[in-house]
Amino acid sequence: MKFSETWLRHWVSPDWTTQALADHITMAGLEVDAIAPVAGAFDGVVIAEVVDKQPHPSADKLNVCHVDDGGDEPVQVVCGAPNVAVGQKVPFARVNATLPGDFKIKKAKLRGVESRGMICSASELELEEGTSDGIWVLPPTAPVGDGLRDWLALDDHAIEVDLTPNRGDCLSLKGMAREVGVLSRLPLNEPEISVVTPKNQETFPVRVEAPAQCPRYAGRVIRGVDLAAETPLWMTERLRRSGIRAIDPIVDVTNYVMLELGQPMHAFDLARLQDGIVVREARGDERLTLLDGQDIALRDGTLVIADVHRPLAIAGVMGGEASGVNANTQDIFLESAFFSPLAVAGQARSYGLHTDASHRFERGVDPQLTQVALERATQLLLEIVGGDPGPVTEVASPDHLPLGCSVTLRRVRLDQCLSLVIADDDVVDILSGLGMHVDVVAEGWRVKVPSWRFDIALEEDLIEELARIHGYDRIPVRRPAARLKLSAADETRQPLSRLRRHLVARGYQEAITYSFVAPELQETLTPGAIAPALANPISADMSVMRASLLPGLVKAMMHNLNRQQPRVRLFETGLVFRGGLDDLEQVSMLGGIICGPRHPEGWSATRERVDFFDLKGDLESLLALTHRPDAWRFEAGEHPGLHPGQTARIICDGRPVGWVGALHPGVRAELGLKTGAFVFELELEAATQGLLPAFEPLSRHPEVRRDLALVVKDDVPVMALMDAMRDQAGEWLVDLRLFDVYQGEGIEKGHKSLALGLTWQHPSRTLNDDEINQLVDAIVGEAKSRFAAVLRS
Repeated sequence: MKFSETWLRHWVSPDWTTQALADHITMAGLEVDAIAPVAGAFDGVVIAEVVDKQPHPSADKLNVCHVDDGGDEPVQVVCGAPNVAVGQKVPFARVNATLPGDFKIKKAKLRGVESRGMICSASELELEEGTSDGIWVLPPTAPVGDGLRDWLALDDHAIEVDLTPNRGDCLSLKGMAREVGVLSRLPLNEPEISVVTPKNQETFPVRVEAPAQCPRYAGRVIRGVDLAAETPLWMTERLRRSGIRAIDPIVDVTNYVMLELGQPMHAFDLARLQDGIVVREARGDERLTLLDGQDIALRDGTLVIADVHRPLAIAGVMGGEASGVNANTQDIFLESAFFSPLAVAGQARSYGLHTDASHRFERGVDPQLTQVALERATQLLLEIVGGDPGPVTEVASPDHLPLGCSVTLRRVRLDQCLSLVIADDDVVDILSGLGMHVDVVAEGWRVKVPSWRFDIALEEDLIEELARIHGYDRIPVRRPAARLKLSAADETRQPLSRLRRHLVARGYQEAITYSFVAPELQETLTPGAIAPALANPISADMSVMRASLLPGLVKAMMHNLNRQQPRVRLFETGLVFRGGLDDLEQVSMLGGIICGPRHPEGWSATRERVDFFDLKGDLESLLALTHRPDAWRFEAGEHPGLHPGQTARIICDGRPVGWVGALHPGVRAELGLKTGAFVFELELEAATQGLLPAFEPLSRHPEVRRDLALVVKDDVPVMALMDAMRDQAGEWLVDLRLFDVYQGEGIEKGHKSLALGLTWQHPSRTLNDDEINQLVDAIVGEAKSRFAAVLRS
């Protein structure tokens, strides 16, 4: 909501500076976004009258004018504006005047003719944006010689307030004045609005076929309007300072009433209406050309204002071009209505529209304001364009109008919530100032909520009103007194913060991506994945919920690569969404992606690039935090988005919980990636579930170690071999690790040599060679029988 400070002070004028006024409004919960002067910084500009105009002797496009600026004799000035004419009242900058931009007016000669001043346009005074077509012609009643700044009260400010959606009642000068009035405890100086006496009995038929969407519709015929009349300067200035451009007297009046009272209105050209107004839902085959020239196909269910043959306007949103007022209009039908907020909100957004009218209707307009606004607009129109008004025609459906409510406010509850005592008289004064009817009852007050406050229905709503008007800064700060006990820490779970810190310590950075992704990218990385599609996506490439973290991570990696960041290490935690809306499964996942050089650039760093085992090593170090080494396994697998030979399924307690591998070459080609990338994704629940730490005494007896070099075929999984060795190694095996893999000279082609170290230790005695040899023989025999392993000599 944008409004003129001077206009507001016509309603209520507390003894506050502009900044203090803005501060009070903000502290009342209506945040002031901006305060701007309504005109540029200038002085020395007066109102003058053009008394003579002659062509310039040496320039076809210049005129030599004489203006009366209230001095002893007319002043000669050279003017190039095409619209300058004798008899006009114009803004005139005298010699030594200063215009916006610190531009000084001096005596000058233009093509040999002296010019002592400057006739100004509105844009040169920063009273309109852009460049004016000519000089600014003032009304004939403008007093010659008076300062323009004083006459137009240009020492004014436009105040812009960012309102929350529940405060639609403040989308008007009346609403803002009501707030300032109760804050300053001053009465409102409201304009007098009286019922206009009809000069004829002519009416125009109105029928409402959708009473739930339009519970109240009123209108009246006004014949003989004069659109050649000009909108008064005071009105166009108030509109301009509120961010609305003046168009013609009828549109200006409806806009003015909307700003003043908060009731959007519309005027139809009566000659272009046929047989009556019908408020109904659109039919699927109808079209409408709006006032902005946009031609739209109306959908079933759209509430429209129509005559008996065609739609005329989208109700509460925008009128149609075919029935709008134009320069030839002589008779109008002026409408004022109350539309259901839900009906308007859905319609405006579905057509990609957002107008001043829809902005107000979708937040809720006072249903009791319809006829008041109609009388106010009629009153202003008769003053400006004349005409003969008919009686008001109104169709109302009381069953569908919002019901007024009463709320009981308890004194005990008020004191408890605010931790202070507001005097009874102040409570009544504040609530009454906000337009509420207050009755004193035994437990406190019974408050009748006014029709314009859709946001008040509970006792807490009234307490909030009292708190903000009394002053949030006057509410004492008190710490609550409560017995608090620490929650028990589950030592079997790893907090997410520890997983994050671990990955950051290994060189990763956390990414936060959108939960909705491009369907094409998701299908490329996780073919066949089913995830919900959005009904109203932000954009086409964010139209489905993510079934995996990989699309977001891959997109983030590509973003970095495209900005000359060749070494990328990212991880993310978040929900993924699998299945349709009826069987939707939401799973917390942990994912990561790496690409580029293995080490950061440096004089001692190698230029090797990361591979599968770099990512697997990072993942293994992360899973080691769970203290469950036997629970985790990596098994070769196939994933449609990952490289067939560099993919492993992550197993936890025998259950698959994720994947790790290289991006499939086909996926890289489709995405245009020229570098290899490696990804992992696993269920967060599995990564956070650990064992309860427990102490085990250390053995005082020596360890015994044996190293075995086994030659097996290339395709033998090392994990399976090590599992078999553990089965035969007995209960005293404390460590088994692979410390070398060799292929080359001395090893048959298609085979590999695996060097494994086994360590035994008994808790209460020293193991002898015979016991160890028996275990080694059993291990070698099992490896030979299951994997055709040969002990390398």
